[in-house]
Amino acid sequence: MKLKILIITARYYKNFSKNLELYAAKVLYKHAKYKFVSVPGVFEIPVVISKNIKKFDGFIALGCVIKGETPHFNFISQATTGAIMKLSIDHKKPIGNGIITSLNKKQAFVRSKKKGQEAAKAVLSVLKNF
Repeated sequence: MKLKILIITARYYKNFSKNLELYAAKVLYKHAKYKFVSVPGVFEIPVVISKNIKKFDGFIALGCVIKGETPHFNFISQATTGAIMKLSIDHKKPIGNGIITSLNKKQAFVRSKKKGQEAAKAVLSVLKNF
């Protein structure tokens, strides 16, 4: 039986999100069934995982946060990462963090080609070790 993975993608930065999804799916297609769900921004990712925690074997969180001129970047990044980690530990399910945090769009573009792939590999690795 194939593993069931939910990929939750924040669409705020659509170009980067598409890359993240593409590279995550390339890793998963032979090993798991996967479903995509979109949310407006990364802050909404943990609640979608929480609502679906019993339906899937693992999760991949994808999105992008780019630093601006206010502390908003720090609050969103820390709150989202903390919530994802708490869900993973509390429910003993792997959640690949493919959320890019970058200082500018150029960095985000470069990282969008690897981060989704890395998150998918991490989830598969953990699931295979259960």
